[in-house]
Amino acid sequence: MPRSAGRRAEILDAFIRHVAERGYESTNMGDIANELSMSKGTIVHHFGTKAQMLRELEETHMHRQLEVLRLMWERLTTPQERIAAIIYASTHLQVVARDATVASQREVVQLADDPAMQEVRQLRQEFEALMIEEIRKGVEAGVFRNVDVELAALQLWGSVQWMWVWFHTSGPRSAEEVGAAFVDVFLGGLLLDRLELSKWADPHGDVVAVVRDCFAAAAGADA
Repeated sequence: MPRSAGRRAEILDAFIRHVAERGYESTNMGDIANELSMSKGTIVHHFGTKAQMLRELEETHMHRQLEVLRLMWERLTTPQERIAAIIYASTHLQVVARDATVASQREVVQLADDPAMQEVRQLRQEFEALMIEEIRKGVEAGVFRNVDVELAALQLWGSVQWMWVWFHTSGPRSAEEVGAAFVDVFLGGLLLDRLELSKWADPHGDVVAVVRDCFAAAAGADA
């Protein structure tokens, strides 16, 4: 039987939403099948197992982040801009891909030992390596303090990965305002000279505009 791309995407979207709302363990194919008025067999036909759906969610989400990062790197050249862009991109994801971001971030524990998640782990390591590289470049260029670059990257990665717990799109602060506050604290803590910090910690600044453009470009390429 041919597999309908539209039907498959509909199943995956429902799965992502359920994981975001309930968690992976509390998500089951029966609920998804009932919601979409289909049999569980149809879901199995498209994906095989629930674990396969989680793997596809995680891989797609990480590939999207890395593609946006690649586009941002083409337009932003300094470590200061790039670190700020990583932060703004992380907060922007909470708006443009809220369910996928929450589902991915809350189920990170599923990646620890599962052999099927090896590619996802590699993608995450690639992303983390890019953060480490930019912090190291900043230290070597004399614009960042001489910090432990790996620990600094882990601090940044950990803080944005747990944003789903407390950030809400209907809350009092926009994603850009939250990003600007993070830039002010994290990038401000790295900089030897904070004189120009305000231009990177600006929710209406050039870095934010680049981040938005790159997300739009990545979405257009996927369409």
